[in-house]
Amino acid sequence: MSHCYGSLLRTATRKVASIYDEALAPLGINIAQYSLLRIIERCQPVNFTELGRIAELDRSTVGRNVRVLERVGLVEMGRGEDDHREATVTLADRGTHVLGTARPIWEECQRQIEKQLGPVKIIALQDILHSL
Repeated sequence: MSHCYGSLLRTATRKVASIYDEALAPLGINIAQYSLLRIIERCQPVNFTELGRIAELDRSTVGRNVRVLERVGLVEMGRGEDDHREATVTLADRGTHVLGTARPIWEECQRQIEKQLGPVKIIALQDILHSL
């Protein structure tokens, strides 16, 4: 019997994301938003093109996701220093606060998944995912 790897990975991704999403929901963010906020935190100010490259998302997807974060007050938009036509994004004070609150929640989710899979499967999962 042949299994579709795409379907298996999508199912696994949904299951794992739901662990993080449920835990982060009280903060008003999901795991995708948390991940994007972490990248912004590390690289700020960062333009959409660079943010997309780092997050491995196309620029239009980054733009939509950043605008959602801006609407809820987690990030602020600005203009590039060298090219004023280029939009940049930085964390707003509220974004910094939410990230600080979310970090231990994320760490607990990590521990939960590690406990559920065990050390051998975690290492194997990391090896598999890094090879893709």
